[in-house]
Amino acid sequence: MGVFKKRFGKTSAKESTNMANVKLAIVYYSSTGTNYRMAQWAEAAAQEAGAEVKLLKVPELAPEQAIAANPVWKEHYEATKDVPVATSDDLEWADAIIFSAPTRFGTLAAQMKQFIDTQGGIWGAGKTVNKVVSGMTSAQNSHGGQEATLLSLYVNMMHWGAIIATPGYSDASVFAGGGNPYGASVSVDQDNNMVEDVEGAIKHQARRTVDVASRIVEGS
Repeated sequence: MGVFKKRFGKTSAKESTNMANVKLAIVYYSSTGTNYRMAQWAEAAAQEAGAEVKLLKVPELAPEQAIAANPVWKEHYEATKDVPVATSDDLEWADAIIFSAPTRFGTLAAQMKQFIDTQGGIWGAGKTVNKVVSGMTSAQNSHGGQEATLLSLYVNMMHWGAIIATPGYSDASVFAGGGNPYGASVSVDQDNNMVEDVEGAIKHQARRTVDVASRIVEGS
């Protein structure tokens, strides 16, 4: 571990305070709360790094009957009604964006995909170019499509002209959280509990996203 720290290191609290003022939008979709919790961890770390943060959800597409049929989904839906809904204006405002959404058959949940698909206006106006982006996801098992989901997100971001900031293996917390170099990902058991300990990996990823964005802001 000593060699790892010498090679990769961490962004220290002191270094974080020297970052340029970055505007970060954390855009998530969560049916039962996992990605909301992940987004909250990212929010806390980004704020500690000096970023101005908006925590935003995408619109729910599922019918009320489907939500009501799942008590956990219904509880989370009611508990997060006051979370602001993301808009194109929020994306235009942001220097950086962290997307967090569950895996659905190896790709983004429909709610997140629909939100991204409706950003043609700002894309066509060139307003997505040079946004720094990073992604996080969850599924019910460790090989449930997490990596494919993040790769599909990043394909969208290539079309945006965005700058993709993955965690890679830039910190020991990535290994502790399961070792996904594309972005933090977590398995969720049948009781809706996270299996891997990903809090550290998520917070590192958020700090790294802010760090990369600060370099873009400073150079612009």
